[in-house]
Amino acid sequence: MRATLAAFTKNMDVTNLRWMDEKFTFSRLRIELLSGLTVALALVPEAVAFAFVAGVNPLVGLYAAFIVGLITALFGGRPGMISGATGALAVVMVALVAQHGLEYLLATVVLMGLLQIFAGVMQWGKFIRLVPHPVMLGFVNGLAIVIFLAQMTQFKVPGTVVSNGHGMTGGEWLSGGPLFMMLALVICTMGIIWVMPRLTKFIPAPLAGIGIVAAVVIGFGLDVPRVGDLASISGGLPAWHIPMVPLNWETFQIILPYSVVLAAIGLIESLLTLNLVGDMTGKRGGASQECIAQGVANTVTGFFGGMGGCAMIGQSMINVKSGGRTRVAGIAAAVFLLLFILVGSSVIELIPLAALVGVMFMVVIGTFAWNSLTILRKVPLLDAFVILLVTVVTVMEDLAVAVVVGVIVSALAYAWQNARRIHAKTHISKTEKGAKVYEIQGPLFFGSSDGFIELFEFETDPDNVIVDFTDSRVADQSALQAIEAVAAKYEAAGKRIQLRHLSRDCHQLLTKAGHLMIDSDDDPDYGIAVDYSVRTGILGDH
Repeated sequence: MRATLAAFTKNMDVTNLRWMDEKFTFSRLRIELLSGLTVALALVPEAVAFAFVAGVNPLVGLYAAFIVGLITALFGGRPGMISGATGALAVVMVALVAQHGLEYLLATVVLMGLLQIFAGVMQWGKFIRLVPHPVMLGFVNGLAIVIFLAQMTQFKVPGTVVSNGHGMTGGEWLSGGPLFMMLALVICTMGIIWVMPRLTKFIPAPLAGIGIVAAVVIGFGLDVPRVGDLASISGGLPAWHIPMVPLNWETFQIILPYSVVLAAIGLIESLLTLNLVGDMTGKRGGASQECIAQGVANTVTGFFGGMGGCAMIGQSMINVKSGGRTRVAGIAAAVFLLLFILVGSSVIELIPLAALVGVMFMVVIGTFAWNSLTILRKVPLLDAFVILLVTVVTVMEDLAVAVVVGVIVSALAYAWQNARRIHAKTHISKTEKGAKVYEIQGPLFFGSSDGFIELFEFETDPDNVIVDFTDSRVADQSALQAIEAVAAKYEAAGKRIQLRHLSRDCHQLLTKAGHLMIDSDDDPDYGIAVDYSVRTGILGDH
C-alpha cells in the first residue's frame, strides 16, 4: 500500500498538478475565473435544494459544495470537473438524518470518504472502463432528464416546497402573471446564452445570461422568485467539528451501510463524469486519483459540518462550456462560493431563480445525447434496450442502480452471445489411425461449457478422439470442468482422447484427473484468466 501511495503522490506531483496544462496567459486566467464565477452562481441554489432534500440546514450543503469542490479541484483526476453536494447522495442521506440526526450523517460522510480513499489506493477506479458505451449514453440521457425535473421545483411558490424523503415535492405551482414572467425570464436567459458566443467570447455565455437577466429584474424591481426566497446563505467559515456520536459497535452498524452506498454512488457518478469531461477535453486517465481526491474531500467535509458530495455533471458541463480547462476554474468556483457565504449573500440572494433555471435548461440541452435518438434504430436491439433501460432507471431510481443494472444486462448479453459461438468442425484423421478430430471454435467458459459437452458423440465416435483447441480459448474453471467431463465420458466408453493446443496451466490441472492423453509439442503459452489484452489488444480474459 505504501508503494501504491508513493506512486500516486509522485504521479500527482509531476503530472496532474501542473497548472500549465494550457498556455497560461492573462486571457486564460480571465476565462478560468469567469467560468468559476458562473459555476459558483449555479452551485448556490443546487446546494441549498439538496440540503433541503437531505433534511439539513442549507449551510450544510453550501459548506460541502465549498470543501468538496476545493479539494477535488486541487487534487482530482480531471481538471475542469466540478464537485459538490448532489441530489444522488442527498436522497440516500434523508433516511439517516430523519432517524438519527445530523451528527450521524457527518460520521457517515467521514467513513464514506475513508472507503473512497481505500478504493483509490486499491486502484478500483480502473473498473469504470467496464461500463459499456450504451450504459454511458443512458447515464447521460437519464441525468439530463433528472437535471430538468429538478428545475421544476423553481416553478412553485417559494416557501411551499418541502422534502418527501425522495426529493422536493408539494407546494403550489406558479400561475398567471408570475408564471408567465418566470417563463419569459427563463427563455430570455436561454436566448442570451445561445446568442452571446456569436457576438463575443469575452464573457462566458452563462455568466452573461445570469448577469443581464439579474440586472433587468433588480433594475425594474420585478416581483419574481429569487435565490433569497429559498433560504439565507449568509454564514461564517466552516468550523472544525468532530461528529458527536458514540464510538461503539452499534454506531458502526448504523453508519456502515449508508457509507458503503454513498461511497459507491459518489464514485460511480464521479468516474462517469470524469469520462464524460475527458471526452470533451480530450484528456484521459486519473480514475484512481479521482477516487482518492473524492475520499479526502468527503473525509474533511465530514469534520467541518458538510454533507459530503461527488462530481456534479451539470456544473461540470457549465464549466467546460464556459471555457474552464484547468484547476483554476474549480478552485475559483469554491472560493467564490465561500465569499458568497461570508460577504456576498445580500447580493447573491437578489439573483432571480429564472436566470439560474435558464442556465440549467441549456445544460440539459447540451448534456442530452440527442444522437442516441437516431442511433436507436441502427444499433443492435440489445444496445438500444440498454440505453433506454439505464435512462429510465436513472430517472426512476438513482444513478448507481442504473449503471449496475446496465452493466449486468450488457455482461449477461455478451456472455450469452459468446456462449452461442461454441461449435466444432469434425473430420477423420488419415495420419492418426482413423481418429476423429474435433476442431473446437469459439470461447470455452462457464456460459458455453454445456454446449461444448453437447458437441461430442460419445457412443458413435471411434476409439481414438482428438480435440483441437487451436481456434478456441479456455477461460475459466467451468471450462476445465467441462473438458474433464468430456474426457471422463470417453474413458467410461473405453475410448482414448487426446487434447491439443491447450495452455500449460491447463495441462497441470487436467492431468491431475489421471486419464487424459495430451499432445503438448505445439501448445501455446497463453494462460487461463490472464489479461490477454496486453499481448493482443483484445479485451477480455483468455
